[in-house]
Amino acid sequence: MYDEYYGLTGRPFQLTPDPAFYFESGTHRKALSYLGYGLAQGEGFIIITGDVGAGKSTLVSHLMQSIDRARMSAATIVTSQLDAHDLVKMAAESFGIDTRGLDKAASLRSIENFLHAEARTGRRCLLVVDEAQNLSIEAVEELRMLSNFQLGSTSLLQIFLLGQPEFRDLVRDAPELEQLRQRVIATHHLDPMDESEVEHYVKHRLSRAGWQGNPGFAPDVFPMLFTETGGVPRKLNTLMNRVMLMGAVELLSFIDSSTVSAVVADMTGQPFAYDAQLSEEAPVVVADRRHADILNEVRPEDFIIDDSVPDDHMLVLPTHNDVIPEQVPQAQESTQVNVEAATLADLHPQDSQNREIDILRARLDLLEKRVLQQDDDLRRVLATMIEWMNKEGSVEARFQQDNRAA
Repeated sequence: MYDEYYGLTGRPFQLTPDPAFYFESGTHRKALSYLGYGLAQGEGFIIITGDVGAGKSTLVSHLMQSIDRARMSAATIVTSQLDAHDLVKMAAESFGIDTRGLDKAASLRSIENFLHAEARTGRRCLLVVDEAQNLSIEAVEELRMLSNFQLGSTSLLQIFLLGQPEFRDLVRDAPELEQLRQRVIATHHLDPMDESEVEHYVKHRLSRAGWQGNPGFAPDVFPMLFTETGGVPRKLNTLMNRVMLMGAVELLSFIDSSTVSAVVADMTGQPFAYDAQLSEEAPVVVADRRHADILNEVRPEDFIIDDSVPDDHMLVLPTHNDVIPEQVPQAQESTQVNVEAATLADLHPQDSQNREIDILRARLDLLEKRVLQQDDDLRRVLATMIEWMNKEGSVEARFQQDNRAA
């Protein structure tokens, strides 16, 4: 929804890892350096860990795009508490090796034959295991056994292990994994982004989706985003998705800390009141000419007057983002606006809180009327389509009947 409203070409804060939106924070730059070092070595294990949503999968997806497929065969598996036998079969299938009907020993032979064939053509093999914290010790040991395949003094398979912090602890502490520890050539733990990187992250992902500055962001937004998410990329994406959605719903071209506060309150189930402030850039629709001058903080040229509305039914609506406001609907229309307006005392500048509440209520009433009208229009369109399809069906049936009679 918000991508269309803001003219974006994609969804900049989707939760699915997408290497096109890869952002190289300081900690990701270090991790990429370790991965590059490991690829240059061509053997052993590289372990990358990080909390949930730290960007491990996006990091490796970015790396996979940079490798030369003519010189390396790479495969990725995502584990889900596999035992040793299942892990062998999944590793084989990830390289396109058919192991149907084969036992574990035969599957291992098929993998070894494949690795030898790749080496003879000059290609190295890389296996990336994601969500490695789900592996049992036996399954991790099976991976070590796969790394034993050699052609002369050359290792045939290199393995990257990605997991949450508990996997790092398992590898470090488990006595059964001593041989694996001796084959680990590099490790790195992905930390959250620093506060100074949050603004660059948000604007980078927006720019990758065609952002041209709409919406704009107040400087106080980014420290608040860091405070609420701790700099974890997936949490940032989740929060920014909601912030952008509220911006589209509220027709905002500028997002500040009040928008973020409202979203956070909504996500945590707390009551909130969105502050729909009026400004010099926010035109106002006033339905009664006589009372327009009470909103003295806006200019007279920002008013649109509808003299057809009775004096005791005044509608005041702020319109954001330079959207051209619509005329107040006439009473006989199906989308008529019959909002009991605030009195002159309620809208007095000395009582701004009551004025803004009345403005927000009026906007919500108008939006509700429009939604109801859209539902009515949709039902009429569907009814017309069904009627047309039924008529077409009847005509076709008569045509076929005439053909059979002829």
